[in-house]
This record gives sequence, C-alpha cells and structure tokens, in this order.
Amino acid sequence: MKLARVRTGSEICVARVEEGFVQVVDILPAGFASLGDLLSATNLVEVVGTLTAVGDPIAIDSVDWLPPIDNQEVWAAGVTYKRSQTARMEESEAAASCYDRVYTADRPELFYKATPSRCSGQGGPLRIRMDATWNVPEPELALVLSRDARIVGYTIGNDMSSRDIEGDNPLYLPQAKVYNQCCGLGPWITLADAMPERSSIGIALSIHRNSKEVFAGKTSIAQMAREFEDLVQWLFRDNDFPHGAFMLTGTGVVPDSDFTLHPGDIVIITIDGIGTLSNTIVQGK
Repeated sequence: MKLARVRTGSEICVARVEEGFVQVVDILPAGFASLGDLLSATNLVEVVGTLTAVGDPIAIDSVDWLPPIDNQEVWAAGVTYKRSQTARMEESEAAASCYDRVYTADRPELFYKATPSRCSGQGGPLRIRMDATWNVPEPELALVLSRDARIVGYTIGNDMSSRDIEGDNPLYLPQAKVYNQCCGLGPWITLADAMPERSSIGIALSIHRNSKEVFAGKTSIAQMAREFEDLVQWLFRDNDFPHGAFMLTGTGVVPDSDFTLHPGDIVIITIDGIGTLSNTIVQGK
C-alpha cells in the first residue's frame, strides 16, 4: 500500500496510490488532520484501507505530485556505507580521520537536513549552490517515522550535497547540506509491510545531461554498516517528534571526484519496493 500528497486544482490532498492510478481520500472524518498525523495511526494499514474515496481516480501520469511530507522534520545519517566513508575521506585529508572513526563508532553521524518547504517531490527542481563547484546527488532510502519512533513506511530521498564546501571543513556540513530545494522526497510512501526484504532492496542512480546518461551507479541496503532501528533510536534520544520524522539513511552511490552536477541535469533514483524519483537540477534565481 502506498500513500502520497497530490495537488488537485487549488487543494492539497492525501491519496492512495493504486496500480496505474491515484485515488484521493478524505482523512478528516477518520480524525486525522494531516498526512503526518495519519502516519502515526496505531493500525495504519487498516485505517488507510477504510478511508473514504473522493472523486474519480486520477491516471498516474496525470498527477501533480507533491513531496509526501507536511509537518515533519527531515534528518539524515552519514557514512553508513563503505563507499560513503571512502568518498568523504576523498573530500579532505584533514577530515579523513573523522569520517573513518564515525564509520566504526557506536554513535552514528546524524544531522538536520530539511524543513518541508526545502523539499521537492517527483518532477520538482533540486538546487545546486551558487557558491559551490562540486555538487552531487546522494540517493538514499528514507525511513518514514511515526511520532512514537515506529518505521511505518519508506520513500526515496535525495540528500543533495556540496562536497567542496564540506570538504573544506567538516564544520561547514550544514551549509553543504541545508539550503533551498536541497532535498528530494517521493514520489510516494510505501507502507512498511509492503516493502521487500531489506537486504534485497536495490538503489539505482542515473544522471542525464542533454538527453545522454553521464553517470550511473547502484548499491543495495545489504551494503549498509548500520541497522535502521539503530539509527532511529539514536535520533529519538532526547528528541521529540510530535509530527513524526523522515530519516535519510545514507548513500552507497557516489559519483567520482571529477563529476559535478550542472543546471538542467536530470537525476533519476529508483529503489525497489517504492518506484522512481526524478528531479531537474537548477541553480540561481
């Protein structure tokens, strides 16, 4: 079962995603004020199945997609894959030991990534900074978390990163990671019970420039060095999330050091059990 946020006319709605179409549903009679509120329901799958349909189904290729987030915070974990550790160490010799240590440490690297307004959904723009020269996408499986720390679903995340800024000094990480249109989410949320076995979940990245593929790479969740539940319990230590949260779980696909994104590039991320998230890169006003 999949849930999405879509725009129909001037209204923003919650919808179930079915095979080939989307069905807008009414969450208010069931006592839910937002998608985030719904995602914290105790019997989520049962509740979603009973929501009242509104209007006719919409063909899936005619949907105006929004990122599937409303009030939640977006956090991220770093250096959870061996390839990510290597890439971070390539950014800066001075910071290499930091990334090496965090890869094996009990405490993970966690950082605040985005407010909902800084997120883009399927087909929306993602930004590269004007003051950076080495910008990359980071394809990641995103955990959808309820207010009581349950993993209730999964979506695709793109943790955009300015590697030259972070590489200059690890203390610049927030500037390398957090800015307008810095995070892709979507196209929808696959509820937890509908996902494949974790170790079999593949993640693929393809980048197109002028109608040609200029980068392609893939990995799988089996390559992660940390468990999802471990990341979640660290995030919720001394932290309350009354609306729930999204957590990007790190990347195992990193373009080579001679690659940087250009305005107009199309970034395509596909994750088994979810689907495909596609975004166009922009820069400047």
